[in-house]
Amino acid sequence: MRIGIDTRLVYYTRAGIGEYTLRLVQALAMTYTEARFVLLQDRRNPRPLIEAPNVDVVTSFIPSHHRAEQLLLPFTVNGLPVDVFHSPDFIPPLRAKGPSVITIHDLAFLIYPHFLTKEGARYYGQIDRAVSHADRIIAVSESTKRDLIKRLGAPEDKISVIYEAAAPCFQPEDRTEALRHVQALYDLPEEFILFVSTIEPRKNVIGLLRAYRRLRDDYKLTPALVLAGSLGWLYREVFDAVDKLDLRPHCFFLGRVNSYDLLHLYNAARCLVHPAFYEGFGLTPLEAMACGTPVIVSNVSSLPEVVGDAAFLVDPEHDEEITVALWRVLTDPALREQLRTKGLQRAAAFSWQRAAELTMSVYSKAAAP
Repeated sequence: MRIGIDTRLVYYTRAGIGEYTLRLVQALAMTYTEARFVLLQDRRNPRPLIEAPNVDVVTSFIPSHHRAEQLLLPFTVNGLPVDVFHSPDFIPPLRAKGPSVITIHDLAFLIYPHFLTKEGARYYGQIDRAVSHADRIIAVSESTKRDLIKRLGAPEDKISVIYEAAAPCFQPEDRTEALRHVQALYDLPEEFILFVSTIEPRKNVIGLLRAYRRLRDDYKLTPALVLAGSLGWLYREVFDAVDKLDLRPHCFFLGRVNSYDLLHLYNAARCLVHPAFYEGFGLTPLEAMACGTPVIVSNVSSLPEVVGDAAFLVDPEHDEEITVALWRVLTDPALREQLRTKGLQRAAAFSWQRAAELTMSVYSKAAAP
């Protein structure tokens, strides 16, 4: 079988969907050596994303999400010698011929439309047509599958749930060594709570800041709060809240962090807290658990599905629950050890090889006459 995969987005970002695309392609190429994979890359990529004997690269001058994408991309895709074409970034070339597979990561743009830019609204406004056009749909969680059925009327038998996984690099390491690394790099204190995600409203960063303020005031616990992630929509509100709550000396905003440094951050942190209002999957809690770091997450959308009983669940609408969870995890060694043990076991249940196997099955179904 010959499979085409749109990897153009990886030129712009290796986080989020870019990370998903890269890890999936790597696992597919390694697992299915008899298959042929044709990667559609941005022509500005200086080298192939994957160098393997069963991988071919076709470059495109059409940028990902460009206004002319739907006009021009079908001509490129129609010229590819493939049996099925996979669009991992929601929207396929809608006028392309041949079997089509898309991946839907979440429906945040429908649930929080007021956070979209005009360009974002234009791009994701094609989602109804994308769902109708695709022969098969990959959802990254049962939660996202339910959203697809409820909000877009997607046929249930057209959707396959395929979980993501933490990259193999995320694993436990000696905390002293990890701490030495991040202190040298970011000048962090010895004790800190970690948040890893985009700095934007739906991640509930302001709720986390209020909970952290209460932790310092009411419980007299004073670890730093380290936030690693790119700036997203309405991020200025977060910095306004930091100043209003007088937390500037205690908060460290690191920006986007590469996987190597993130590994050390997870291992050095006392816990990861992820109080998002909504997630399609929730990869960072899984990465933290793979490192043996205790995790606190929201009890909404896909997060309970991903972490199972291996994390401390909180209601993201109630800041005091986040505060109490932080206090318990930071002060109860037995609870920390329990979360560490269960987290490692839970993270081990997810793998990119398994994702590749299930994805290949989807390709076969899409290409079947």
